[in-house]
Amino acid sequence: MTRRTLTLLAGATALVAMPAFAQQDATFTWGERNTDLAPAEDSQFRAELVSSGIETERETIVGGLVHPWGIEVLPDGGGYLVTEREGRLRHVSADGTLSDPIGGLPEVDAREQGGLLDVALGRDFANDRMVFWTYAKPVEGGVVTAAAKGRLNEDMTELTDVTDIFVQEPAVDAPMHFGSRILFDGNGHAFVTTGEHFTQENRQLAQDLGTTFGKVVRITLDGEAPEDNPFVGDDSAIDTIFSYGHRNIQGALLMDGTLWTIEHGPKGGDELNLTEAGKNYGWPVISYGEQYSGNPVGSGEAQQEGVEQPVYFWDPVIAPAGMLAYDGEMFADWNGDLLISSLYPGGIVRLEMEDGKVVAEERLARDVGRVRDIAVEDDGSLLVLTDFEDGQLLRISTSGDS
Repeated sequence: MTRRTLTLLAGATALVAMPAFAQQDATFTWGERNTDLAPAEDSQFRAELVSSGIETERETIVGGLVHPWGIEVLPDGGGYLVTEREGRLRHVSADGTLSDPIGGLPEVDAREQGGLLDVALGRDFANDRMVFWTYAKPVEGGVVTAAAKGRLNEDMTELTDVTDIFVQEPAVDAPMHFGSRILFDGNGHAFVTTGEHFTQENRQLAQDLGTTFGKVVRITLDGEAPEDNPFVGDDSAIDTIFSYGHRNIQGALLMDGTLWTIEHGPKGGDELNLTEAGKNYGWPVISYGEQYSGNPVGSGEAQQEGVEQPVYFWDPVIAPAGMLAYDGEMFADWNGDLLISSLYPGGIVRLEMEDGKVVAEERLARDVGRVRDIAVEDDGSLLVLTDFEDGQLLRISTSGDS
């Protein structure tokens, strides 16, 4: 066994622990694979499944959110900022009061997977009120992933001084696979993750350093390329590119100064990557998945010299979205573990990490369905966004009997 054995007992009713769902989670089994491609290392695939004995309570903070996508916790008990994919940014107070849409956002292309996506507070929000977000931006020739910033007023009704700090290129009329997360390294830089816009033609651009399709980009908070970016000085490359060969990155975090990303595979092949400057992560040349048609991806191989391997992959998929490294008191035994929101089959995936490897996996709260993002409240409880037409912001905490 691994260093811990834990299970989340997640119920369907607010503020009531429901052991029946604990049994459901504890009996999770792997589904049938789409491919028979062998991992390069055993630690990359199907770690030990574990379960635990933590009883929890679930409460609905607010409902009526239309496909919520990103959440950020405001300081000093100020509630939360939540994006709705249709193009609305909302303030949710600590008591669950939902604001009217916050004004000042740029126009959003809310088709298919596009719309208003991630939201993040600037590192000096308490002083400068700067908020950052990513979105599907309509432009001449189609749509792109973009990142912007603006200043949120004190009563949280309006954004001012709004400006784009990243605009993907080129524009295409393919409203799929936008990414996108934005996060900060604490040294004046932002990472923005993108997708490759899905089509057979567009996906090839994930390998093209003259585009920002299927990339992680690294920029200053004003949108400039840092001088130490890996492709600065390469006339054939866009100098904001940090890494490439990605399919559709919807989760990212910094842990001990290291960037981790998680991206959607096709049929199989969702990947957790330790993402380093200048590295190629393989899409669409290699993959542990296959095309939706059943045909192989690229070379039909999952390994190739000079191309990075994922730290971990899933087949069948978890359809990953938000991701964090847990750090809190409420679920203290999970400190350092990764919590990943799953769109399909849904719920939360917990990964136990040791020395940069996955040593165990647990499936939690699967009954809530599509989870788009996850955050940690100041007290260590989990904040969960469900991605539905009538989406919810949920809080999961330990019960008084634990």
